[in-house]
Amino acid sequence: MNKYLDTFYDWWKNVDKFLLFLILGLFLLGLFFSLVSTSLIASDKLDTKSYYFFFKHFTYIALAIVILIIFSFLNQKILTKFSLILFLVAFLCLLLVPFLGIEVKGSKRWLDLMFLPRFQPIEIVKPFFIVTLSLMLTSKIRKLYLKYFLSTLFTLPILMLLVYQPDIGQTLLLSMVWLALIFISGISIFVFFIFILIVGSTVSYLVLFIPKFEYIKVRLFAFLDSTSSKNYQADKASDAIINGGFFGKGIGEGTLNSRVPEAHTDYIVSVISEEFGAIIVIGILFLYLIFSYRVIRKINFLNEDLSKLILTGCVSLILLQTFIHVGVNIRILPTTGMTLPFLSYGGSSIVSTAILSGLILNLTKRKID
Repeated sequence: MNKYLDTFYDWWKNVDKFLLFLILGLFLLGLFFSLVSTSLIASDKLDTKSYYFFFKHFTYIALAIVILIIFSFLNQKILTKFSLILFLVAFLCLLLVPFLGIEVKGSKRWLDLMFLPRFQPIEIVKPFFIVTLSLMLTSKIRKLYLKYFLSTLFTLPILMLLVYQPDIGQTLLLSMVWLALIFISGISIFVFFIFILIVGSTVSYLVLFIPKFEYIKVRLFAFLDSTSSKNYQADKASDAIINGGFFGKGIGEGTLNSRVPEAHTDYIVSVISEEFGAIIVIGILFLYLIFSYRVIRKINFLNEDLSKLILTGCVSLILLQTFIHVGVNIRILPTTGMTLPFLSYGGSSIVSTAILSGLILNLTKRKID
């Protein structure tokens, strides 16, 4: 018993408590908004007395806290080996999606297995993709171009599986994280821009000339045409932000949840802004910036390249996903179906964010000499 207490004490003594409480605070904020915006007052108004979303969200948050503590506890060597194993498992699940996946609105992105209810494999792949790619880029291979070539061979199958689903949002997100890690690893600017040109040209070709991605072209042209009838969700989301004003309409007074499907996942910023006001959204975004600054500051004090790359990948993914989500909500980006880390409802997304948080807490712990 004393051994376990000592282990916990060592963890508590060395973990970055500011980051820990900030992460827990963001998760709890998501749970609070799930309660007041999608369950409590809204259900009372509809006389359903159902708190389904809240209780399910609460279960995911409880699981997330357990996951982030486990990942932050592990020894770094065990953590990397464990991450490689979990990456293989998650990647195999991603491979099963084209055959056993559930199709929703023309996209096949989810698995529904007996031991695992409906989940999105790519969300579990993302954190372990960062660890595996970082290991590859910091390996002892002397020829840099070979590392970048291997990283390309490693990344392409995942992107191709996402393209097949199709999930262009996650494809772009993972591509940007890949490019960010390659850039940080010390690639020459000339070669880096060639990578960007290849990725950009490939995505453009897929969207413009492959029939399977016709829906993306439709979304893109609808985004550029403000009068298009295909902008219903985006229009309602931006209307909700405008109607909420600076201080909001009040708890439970928002209408976006009842007018737009998946508002509590893809448009959570609009839901919050409508009921609580733009000032609260600005405050939340400020918390994301503080979180990112804290992690980046920690990176500056690390000497190990692997830890630096993993932390850079984790914080880049969270920042990019946040930017895409907010950009869609305020209509500076076309609809992508991207959740907001920590706050959006959704089991796969919450678990993915918990793993990223666990990795960050682990690698930012005070090192014992």
